[in-house]
Amino acid sequence: MKFQNNVLVVMMLIVLVSGKSFAQIKLTSELSHEQAEISQQQAVSIAQRNTQGRLLSVQRADDHYRIKILNHKGAVHIVTINTKSGEIDLSR
Repeated sequence: MKFQNNVLVVMMLIVLVSGKSFAQIKLTSELSHEQAEISQQQAVSIAQRNTQGRLLSVQRADDHYRIKILNHKGAVHIVTINTKSGEIDLSR
């Protein structure tokens, strides 16, 4: 009986320690996911999918990329991409 109690205590400690580690890993993963941003190359790809043409320039601001693309007719399009979501920002 004493052996079974010891086994039970050890198993409970293992569950307690592993549960804490799992929660810590999940929290760290969520924090890194929230901080993730799209790369400059990803922003350019998004902009070029929306506006066909040749890349002229890319500028990074706090929360967006400003991308200039020259289309086949010679017009310059400015596409603003949100750094967090990767969405085209139409408000700028």
